[in-house]
Amino acid sequence: MRFILFGAPGVGKGTQAKILSLRLNIPHISTGDILRQAVKDQTPMGVEAKKIMDAGELVSDDIMIGMIKDTLDSAKCKNGFILDGFPRTIAQAKAIDLLLNELSINHISLVAITANEEEIVNRLTNRRECRNCKNIFNYREIQDLESCPNCGAVNSFRQRDDDKEDVIRHRLKVYQENTKPVLKYYEDQNKLVFVNGLDSIERVAENILRATTIKNKLTTSA
Repeated sequence: MRFILFGAPGVGKGTQAKILSLRLNIPHISTGDILRQAVKDQTPMGVEAKKIMDAGELVSDDIMIGMIKDTLDSAKCKNGFILDGFPRTIAQAKAIDLLLNELSINHISLVAITANEEEIVNRLTNRRECRNCKNIFNYREIQDLESCPNCGAVNSFRQRDDDKEDVIRHRLKVYQENTKPVLKYYEDQNKLVFVNGLDSIERVAENILRATTIKNKLTTSA
């Protein structure tokens, strides 16, 4: 199976990608990981990307598409993949459509994991990180504890800067402005399924598989 996952920050997209990857034995591919690996391996595109990043500029869509192409066309993706972090704009969506057509990838499930914005803010502002082991906890789980239940470090909990409300709301605004049009682009083509991200982690995973299976059957029979 092949998936592209969409979702606002804090909606649980990364968690679901890991679950689906393990359950279906297909790789979870994030564009950030692709970029870092290409730079580390000093591939031609990785070398070019490093020059651009060292200059303080953003890597172009053409370079990212080239890296994604190399990854999706590799042996590790022959049985499927889960892609997240791309596309984030209409231009990127059209580019990835052309790429998938070029690679003869015809059946791909596009999933938008949704959640109420206030619920996302509440969820993220209640996260705490252990300074020592870097594990993440819900504040309600550790508010009466003096030491980390994972590593035992004392007075080690902190709220990360990117879990503060003003930062979260800015990230959500950016998501709404940039990615929402992409969802509409795919929704207008009847290619997108929506899954409630506020259910339990296990239920969200089941609902993703159920919804995409039904969608694929309907598409195939149409």
